[in-house]
Formats: sequence, structure tokens, C-alpha cells
Amino acid sequence: MNMTRRGWIQAGAAAGLSLMTGADNLLAAGKAKSDSLATQLYKSLSDEQRSKLCLAANDPKRQFISNWWYIHPEHRIPNSFSREQQELIRTIFDNLHHPEYRDAVNNQVLIDQYGEAKNAPSAGFFGTPEDEDFEFIFTGHHVTRRCNARSDKGQGFGGAPIFYGHYPHPVNSMRDNFNEVKEHPGNPYWYQGKLFNRFVQGLDGRQRELGLVSAEPRGEQPDAVIQIASRKQGLPCSELSSDQKKLLLDTMRGMMAMFREDDVKATIDTIKKKNVLSRLQVSWYGGKYDIGSDQVWDTWQIEGPEMVWYFRGVPHIHCYFHLKA
Repeated sequence: MNMTRRGWIQAGAAAGLSLMTGADNLLAAGKAKSDSLATQLYKSLSDEQRSKLCLAANDPKRQFISNWWYIHPEHRIPNSFSREQQELIRTIFDNLHHPEYRDAVNNQVLIDQYGEAKNAPSAGFFGTPEDEDFEFIFTGHHVTRRCNARSDKGQGFGGAPIFYGHYPHPVNSMRDNFNEVKEHPGNPYWYQGKLFNRFVQGLDGRQRELGLVSAEPRGEQPDAVIQIASRKQGLPCSELSSDQKKLLLDTMRGMMAMFREDDVKATIDTIKKKNVLSRLQVSWYGGKYDIGSDQVWDTWQIEGPEMVWYFRGVPHIHCYFHLKA
């Protein structure tokens, strides 16, 4: 079964309608106007759906992250949710992103399914509306998004990791185009790489020498990719001037521009309040990690005891962000 160009939200909707007879009409599910969109979705679920799609608030999967995984591999959005529920999921997902980036992000999600229903995203919940940390999660190829499901107001990215990435070429050209060229044409997330390189240009010669490291960047194994490490490599942010620290903070804020403003503000506020910046180190990588050997750095890490931001541009963009709660 091929996915249509109408998008991931329409694919298989008819099958979803036939499966979910108890939740076809969200208005009939008794949603309250004061409920968040994610809570409305949760309340619309049938008992059968909840048994398949909802996990405990402290389930170990909550801290899992990978570039291609599904919170419920056997239950994908097209065949597990009714048409109305799928539309609500689409609205929730859209609202996690800034309006200027929504089309690009949705296009990325669609392209990375390679036209196959078997690659359709999966969504679910951790906890219930009674839990303070009640969470909605959306997963798939090159996408993991989360939000506190109790509110439509973003509370930031503290607690559990998120992922975004893209392979912007047709699947039948993977053999020839798996490695992106410099400037990453067609990749909606390269704007972050450009901003990071502007930050590097704001450093002096000694700082740039410290930041460019010969060691390998972290691996992408799920148990290691966001691991908080005690290693010290790269440029310690404690050595930055006040202007450079502001530049780094502004750079991180700019790189988060794809997300809704509430989440960006809450995340930056956490970094500032906990003085996370002073305990970070920044590193970037040459050699095979510098596409085109042009010293426009395609792979970099911002990491410390409370945060990991790993942007890997080779062979194409994979990005992991994790900020401790």
C-alpha cells in the first residue's frame, strides 16, 4: 500500500474508521473546552485503544530515542486512530512547531516514509491526565516529538529527548545520494548548521583550535547517543566572554526557531536559570565530518552534565536534543 501525496494523516483513514467504532466523533466523546488538544485526544480513545497506545508515566520507553523507531510498532496512526483522531493528531503535531516551519516539517515526515504505509508514524501517551508529567509522543522515521499533554502551552524540552532529521532524496536514489553534499540542499534543518557556524565565526583563533577536535563524535546507539558524559573535549563555555556566551545562547534560541515559541522560551529560561551554559563544552569535527573540506562544520556537539545537543550532518542530518528536567 503506497502513501498518497495528500499526506500521512489521510493514509488509511477509512481503515481507522472501521476499527475505532467507539471514538469516531470527538464531540461525542465528552471533551471539555478547557481540555488541551492532547487531553481531548486521550479522552476520545476507546478502552481498546488505550490498552494498545498508552503506557505508564514511568515506562522505560519514555527515555528512549533513535533516528527511526516507533513507540508502538504494531499500531501506526493510519490504522489505529479514527479520521477525527488523526486530524487532531495532525493539529497537535502542527502546534508543536512555529507556523513558518510547519509545511517543511510535515513534508519531511511525509518524504521519510518513502511512500510506504509500513513507515507511517506512531503516536501514544505516557501516563494519564491525572499525572503532572502526562505526555503525548509522536514517533517515526527521522521524527520524535513530545509535549506535556495537560496543556497547549509549551513547557520546554526538559526531561525526555527529541529527534529530528531528514534524508531529502527519493528512496530509489539512496544508493547514489545517501551522502548529502555541502549546503545540504532540500534539508529543512540545515539552517541550524548555518547558525552554528556563525557562532564559530564569533570565536577567536585559540578558541577555534580548542573547538575543533580530532576525536570521534558520539555514536548513535540508542543507549549512548544522549548519554551525559563526563568527558572534556572541545571548547569549555566557561572560557567564553560574556558577549560570546550571549552569542551562543542566541544561537541556540535561533536554532530552536522551528518549534513553538512557548517551548523555545521555556527551554532557554531553564538553561539560563540553571546556569547550564557555564558547564557546557562545544566541539565540531573535521576530516570526513567536514563535507567538502570547506571548514563549514557539518557535525557538532554542545554537551555537558545537564544537556546534549548532537547535530550530525554526515551522511545526512540526524539531530538529538536532550535537556535534563
